[in-house]
Amino acid sequence: MTVPPRYRLSEAEKDALLAEQAALIERLAARIAELEALVGRPKKTSANSHLPPSQDGPGGKPRKTKRQRKPRPSRPGVARPLAPDPDRTERCLAETCPHCHAALSASVQRCRHRYDHIDLPEVRPVVTRVELFGGRCGQCGRRYRAGPPAAMPPGTPFGPGIRSLLAYLHHSHHVSFERLARMLNELFGLTISEGAIANAFRRMGAALDTARAAIKAKLLSASIIASDETTTRVNGVTHWQWVFHSDAAVLHTIAPSRSRAVAAAVLGEHQPEVWISDRYAGQQELGRIHQVCLTHVLRDVQYAIDCGDSVVAPKIREHLRWAIRVGKRRPSLKDSTLAAYAAKAERGLDALLGVPAAHPAGRELQRQIKAWRGKFFVFLSDRRVPPTNNGSEQEIRPSVIFRKVTNGFRSDWGPGIHAGYRSVTGTARRQGQSAWTAIQNLVGGTFAVA
Repeated sequence: MTVPPRYRLSEAEKDALLAEQAALIERLAARIAELEALVGRPKKTSANSHLPPSQDGPGGKPRKTKRQRKPRPSRPGVARPLAPDPDRTERCLAETCPHCHAALSASVQRCRHRYDHIDLPEVRPVVTRVELFGGRCGQCGRRYRAGPPAAMPPGTPFGPGIRSLLAYLHHSHHVSFERLARMLNELFGLTISEGAIANAFRRMGAALDTARAAIKAKLLSASIIASDETTTRVNGVTHWQWVFHSDAAVLHTIAPSRSRAVAAAVLGEHQPEVWISDRYAGQQELGRIHQVCLTHVLRDVQYAIDCGDSVVAPKIREHLRWAIRVGKRRPSLKDSTLAAYAAKAERGLDALLGVPAAHPAGRELQRQIKAWRGKFFVFLSDRRVPPTNNGSEQEIRPSVIFRKVTNGFRSDWGPGIHAGYRSVTGTARRQGQSAWTAIQNLVGGTFAVA
């Protein structure tokens, strides 16, 4: 704006000057409102953003405690049931009467009480010395030697039971190499070095790669795939661990990038019917239809409420919670009823997006939801689709704990071993098997993807 001259202005010049001043005042008022919103903006926490609870800091608000409920009435005690097939039965017969000390016969006694005594036997490694005999052939004069047993080839002295236990304790229970060596020495009397443990894991690479290839083939036959990613550390450098899963397969992969190219490389030419993920840009346009995680959306809604929006954000929160409650009732709803609920959810959200928002946080929330419109209520039209991406969170959570305990990987082959282990155990869990059974089958060469 130019400085007004000291001499008298014409009417046209006054009008131009007033218009310029009005525009400047409007811009300054908008900037002041923006700065006031920034100054009063609350801190992002795990309750209103994607940040984990560990980053809330010491000054955060305490989590809301659950309301006090009436104490439940006491229930009768329940004892541990007797084992259906005990390994051994100890029958104790009375020899004399404890009252008159008269001799008693075994034929007149019957069982008055029984209980189980459970204990673990002493577990020690079984060492089998393999001796390969040979000599010199009497016909051709050449030396010969007998072949080794198929189950005990030469090389590493540790059998499949020990290798399975090492992998299970390290990758499922996050026991470090040093603690593994000490644990096996103190519990089983087995002396094993940290280098031998690393060699045992490295030898599993080929079997894990074969299993991951079969799991990937199973995953790419699914019509609904969910995905998520988290950070990890490889040789001190930040990498990303991705998880892709369907109802029958779980595939983990660790890559140095978080870009969309990682997911595209896994999928190849396959495009699932429905893709489930958060709203990260690298997770978009990978399926024909996209269901965004409503849990992440609700956190953004909560952040708008914390910023001060008391009109639009609370109504959007209640609407999304209502839709999730309807999704939980899907097994008992008819197709026509579910279709009516889906239409109601769409109309309700459109109406809330049309409500004038006075607070900047409410306007920003409306802008975000409009950008993702059409990806909120896919689960109300397809019963197979969940409303949230909690399944991916549950699959990747053990690896997050592994990262916090071990601080990542210190070798180039370690990430592949861990990703293969999590893929095998996650897929086996969908087949009704435990992680221990799955790793035993893998080391024994009998793991298969159903």
